[in-house]
Amino acid sequence: MFIIRWLLGRIILLLNFIFTPKKRQRSAEEQQKVDAITQNFTLFEYKACPFCVKVRRAARRQGLNINTLDAKQPEHKQTLLNEGGKVQVPCLRIEEENDVRWMYESSAIIEYLNIRCK
Repeated sequence: MFIIRWLLGRIILLLNFIFTPKKRQRSAEEQQKVDAITQNFTLFEYKACPFCVKVRRAARRQGLNINTLDAKQPEHKQTLLNEGGKVQVPCLRIEEENDVRWMYESSAIIEYLNIRCK
């Protein structure tokens, strides 16, 4: 089973590399505004997870610069568990003023990014 998952993961990464979406072009001013919004976003992910790839592709299409962390690393996995409540990826950590939210579903994350970062 491990070999099948590993192989499928590599195929997903290869196809993502080949068919990488184009970044949305914005003026420098607009991009700065979007970067200010996304500077407090962190995406916890596994590189070959199809749902994580879906979120990364949507972020790229929007031209968003979001910090990504590999949830396979023990310290990031522990952060997900301790602060987010569960180890599930993709997970978007949204830090706004004194509030921290954890969003887990890929479709919900994409919808949030589309609304928040027009």
